Amino acid sequence: MAATKDMTSGKPLPLILNFAMPLLLGNILQQTYSLVDAIIVGKFLGINALASVGASTSVIFLILGFCNGCCGGFGIPIAQKFGARDYDSMRKYVVTSIHLAIVISIVLAVITSLLCSDILTMMSTPENIYDDAYRYLLITFIGIPCTFFYNLLSSIIRAVGDSKTPFWFLLLATILNIVLDLFFILVVGWGVAGAAIATLLAQGISAVLCYIFMVKRFDILKINFRKSKFDRRLASHLLYIGVPMGLQFSITAIGSIMLQSANNALGTACVAAFTAAMRIKMFFMSPLETLGIAMATYSGQNFGAGNPRRILQGVKASLLVMIIYWSFAFIILMTSARYIAMLFVDASEFEILNNAELFLHISVSFFPILGLLCILRYTIQGAGYTGLAMLSGVSEMVARILVSIFAVPAFGYIAVCFGDPTAWIFADTFLVFAFIYVYKKLLQLKDAKG
Repeated sequence: MAATKDMTSGKPLPLILNFAMPLLLGNILQQTYSLVDAIIVGKFLGINALASVGASTSVIFLILGFCNGCCGGFGIPIAQKFGARDYDSMRKYVVTSIHLAIVISIVLAVITSLLCSDILTMMSTPENIYDDAYRYLLITFIGIPCTFFYNLLSSIIRAVGDSKTPFWFLLLATILNIVLDLFFILVVGWGVAGAAIATLLAQGISAVLCYIFMVKRFDILKINFRKSKFDRRLASHLLYIGVPMGLQFSITAIGSIMLQSANNALGTACVAAFTAAMRIKMFFMSPLETLGIAMATYSGQNFGAGNPRRILQGVKASLLVMIIYWSFAFIILMTSARYIAMLFVDASEFEILNNAELFLHISVSFFPILGLLCILRYTIQGAGYTGLAMLSGVSEMVARILVSIFAVPAFGYIAVCFGDPTAWIFADTFLVFAFIYVYKKLLQLKDAKG
């Protein structure tokens, strides 16, 4: 039997770190195969192919971010019921979340696949990379059910305190993705489409194996799906929590799409630099995202157990870890950003390397703002206040749109570099007050219950 973890007692810092480490390794693996995709494409297929993979990054984040947000939201009631030790209700939530996932993922895959061409046209995708960008985007959208189910199953397993099992399946997906990348691109010769197919197959296989493992090895999650019925009341509650979390990612991505569209209009060199820099940035920001995800489960379990003060203790512990990590990331990227970018393009591509280096130097300088954003947002989500977390996404969207419309046309690529930091500042301005409000509400609820 696989192990679960109760985070409603004990010192918050070691609990959070112990839970977060497998998540961190998993996030690094996820970013690694995203990096490998871009490195293989850039080195073996050229700058135009690299730009075609990156031209739709933000719209992919819009759709897949919605899926991942929903999955994270579906895990919150499961974590809360686990914290409250109401295992019967917890299992009912698991069944209902899987039913919802089937419907949502298929509908999204069909609709987005039909809209690929329109999306790339609206994003001002350069003509010389349009065809490859279309193939990459279409295959990615066809694979939405694979992505959705892997993330849902991982969220369910994390909700009961096991962050190690999802890591092992992500490791499998990473190895598969790298091997299939090399096979489809170098052996079969499928080009950019091969990179997308490799990711789809790797996630699909991992999702199937993760499901088999979950139902066979977790006694607490053993469910007879044939006898289990779809519960509309529970579905409504799952959607109430999950959809705002999904929309939070999508709303944030709308601003990113505007920013990327403005960058696309600056030419292929800026698109390639943006693609390389974003992959590197996502890799280095994964520990900050990991802290947030760990806090969602920690917050959810302690909310279910009625321990709001432990939630605040967890926030303080996470902030300490975040500052220590930022110091490390700052030194690495300020001294080595250019050399890391050379993994994607040749040393002779001076313009692309200069632009990528500038982007990374500006981004890492604002990582403490991003770290605070991740910790507060996920903590609020774990307590069930997903609507407030979604509004922080609106703040990000507004900031990126303003930068795209006014700053990029006036100042060019450097304005693109400041797009994300501006959005993080807008979001934190809202989240600090939102967290204070939520914490006071939780204290009031605890006092009311005696």
